[in-house]
Amino acid sequence: MKQSTSPRGVVQAATGMTIVGTLTAVSAAIARYPVYGGQAVRYAAAAVILLLVARVSERRAPGPRTRPRLSLREWCLVTALAATGLAGFNVCVVEGTRYTTPAMVGTVVGAVPVLLAIVAPLLERRRPAPRLVAAAVIVALGAAAANGLGGGSLRGLLLSLGALGGEMAFSLLAVPLLPRLGAIRVSAYAAAIATPMLLVVGLVVDGTAVVRTPTAGELAGFAYLVVVVTVGAFLLWYDALGRIGADRAGLFAGLIPVSAAITTMVMGLGTPSAAELSGVLLVGCGVAVGLGGSAGRPAPAVAVPPAPEPVGVAEASRP
Repeated sequence: MKQSTSPRGVVQAATGMTIVGTLTAVSAAIARYPVYGGQAVRYAAAAVILLLVARVSERRAPGPRTRPRLSLREWCLVTALAATGLAGFNVCVVEGTRYTTPAMVGTVVGAVPVLLAIVAPLLERRRPAPRLVAAAVIVALGAAAANGLGGGSLRGLLLSLGALGGEMAFSLLAVPLLPRLGAIRVSAYAAAIATPMLLVVGLVVDGTAVVRTPTAGELAGFAYLVVVVTVGAFLLWYDALGRIGADRAGLFAGLIPVSAAITTMVMGLGTPSAAELSGVLLVGCGVAVGLGGSAGRPAPAVAVPPAPEPVGVAEASRP
């Protein structure tokens, strides 16, 4: 399977990032719940669901049942993925908004498409495709416009850069794990390991109030975050990485602020500004440029075990 503009990979990447963009509006339902405790509960529940899905899919697979055992290197990679791409990302975003505007955080994280378009090929010992880099710059500019730019303190900027690093790690650290473990187990292991990390941070920040019984509205919000965003978007994104490559898939990260703006409008929480609408247009143009024509030599194939058909299917938190 060659990584190129695979229709399935394109649809999965676009759908996954669109789902992540709905977080901003949906998170309003759990705004009063302790942040870190809530994220720990979210990842713990998602890990249980993902492990159950993995077990069912392995039982249905033809041939002898084999459960991959992680090597020391793989344990290190998945732990680093959980610490940076999940727990670290959440901490940087949440704490960053205390020192700067959410728009500033979103603008900095919006540089992800550009960095993935450059770094992902270099890690695979190939030259970045000029067309993809140009497209990623357009997408990043659109994401910045859709986020409304913003400003803040130096500490806020540094935390925003930390969130950017976490967003990069979420994809790049998963790439070497996907061929053998598959999207389901990579997602499950990362979510499970991130849970105690976030719980510890929550205990430091909120003490014994780190978790509490959610209200009916909060329970509905958590159900959406667990099943649709964490389980669904994780599987869609990680399967897409193996089909179209991290550099191409990264273009679709620009859909997050677009989706956030649309979801906010649909839920009656606000009307997009002219800057946001221009950002939406730029993101669309950038994605079209990146997917149109030949974007350079295709990346080496990555055989990612597909997610079951269908499985069911970061405001402040990670896909």
